[in-house]
Amino acid sequence: MPHAAQVDTSAVPVKDPQERRRPPVSRAMIGVGFLLVVLSYMVNAMDRQVFPPLLPNIRAEYGFSLEQGGLLATNFTLGMALAGLPAGYLLDRFRRKTVLLVSIVIYSLGTMATPLATGLADMTLYRVVSGFGEGMQSAAIFAAMGAFFVQRRGLAFGVIGMGYSVGVFVAPLIGVGLTNTHGTWHSPFYLFGTAGLLIAAASLFLVKAGLTEHSAEKAVSTSTYEYMPASAYNRNTIALAVHSVVSGVAIYGFLGLYPTYLITSLHYSADQAALAMSFLGFGGMTALFGGWLGDRVNQRNLLILSLLAVSAISVCIYETQAGVGVQCVFAFLMGAFGLGFIYPNSNGAMQRAVRPAQIGRASGLFVTSYYGPAAFSGLLFAALVDSFGWDRAGLLQVTLLPLAGVLALAFVRPAQFNSAVR
Repeated sequence: MPHAAQVDTSAVPVKDPQERRRPPVSRAMIGVGFLLVVLSYMVNAMDRQVFPPLLPNIRAEYGFSLEQGGLLATNFTLGMALAGLPAGYLLDRFRRKTVLLVSIVIYSLGTMATPLATGLADMTLYRVVSGFGEGMQSAAIFAAMGAFFVQRRGLAFGVIGMGYSVGVFVAPLIGVGLTNTHGTWHSPFYLFGTAGLLIAAASLFLVKAGLTEHSAEKAVSTSTYEYMPASAYNRNTIALAVHSVVSGVAIYGFLGLYPTYLITSLHYSADQAALAMSFLGFGGMTALFGGWLGDRVNQRNLLILSLLAVSAISVCIYETQAGVGVQCVFAFLMGAFGLGFIYPNSNGAMQRAVRPAQIGRASGLFVTSYYGPAAFSGLLFAALVDSFGWDRAGLLQVTLLPLAGVLALAFVRPAQFNSAVR
């Protein structure tokens, strides 16, 4: 294969002389930049996950039905899906840092606009806009960090995922606390939106291009990828995309209505539901271990085992009517496997399924497939609850559906990953 076919186009155009003149980045600045990237993703998670525990308050104020509330709890993922493929296109042609900064500003403004909504239509719009920015950011972060930490991609994604899980952990506690203190659910949205804008401003100066525009191909220049499909849309990426669709619908349907289930079915208080929701985030902090493990074992098999674990934990959550303490344990385990293992390894496997110059498109494909159908997962779950009750709805969407993901993963061939030893 001609050498030109392996030139990295995922950072900036090759003819850009700035890439050749760019000075090396010190370890200290790499650490600072990576920390800001993780913090920005933590705020991303806080923006997303502050909504579900406050949904009962929001429904009471606007008079939304359970189906409308379920749609609002998860429809931000529609914006993420709409952003995925365009973001992948932009990331393969423009600076990743630019895409990253613009995305943070978009989702922060969308978050701050949410309390200004007058009804279902404009609140839906603000949630989708916020999700669009979050989708752009997800694609940019994982493309940039996947290229820089190419040999330890799973571990890097695990650290980023742990930052996300910290956001999931603190968002319900902060959100409910501020709501109780100020007597309105608006305060957390203004706080988190402002935090995002401040991080974007800091990242403009402290996240260096040497971190975000790194060439994945140069890091593994001694490798050849002739054994891999030439197209970014191949058997492995398609199978992983199907798995991501299934995982997104199951996990986000659960996340979107879990606090509502605890309050309306198990009669938990808002504080108890927020505590259980936080344990989801606490479990997601195992992403550091999950990502590290994904670098060392068969990633497909790890994903299969994680999906089976989600199915088993779902049975415990919806069938046992557990008390607060036991429910927090179940929530921790759901967060560990759903957020700590499935998310970083699905994303990492998608990037390993393409040639290094195509990781921007792989990142965009993952965002679209994972978050697209998830936009309607809350609406689907609410409709199932209305028809069959909470226990049967949980069985259908969170217990049985992941088994379809297991079937899709059976078609993945890790021997064709770009990390395969040759």
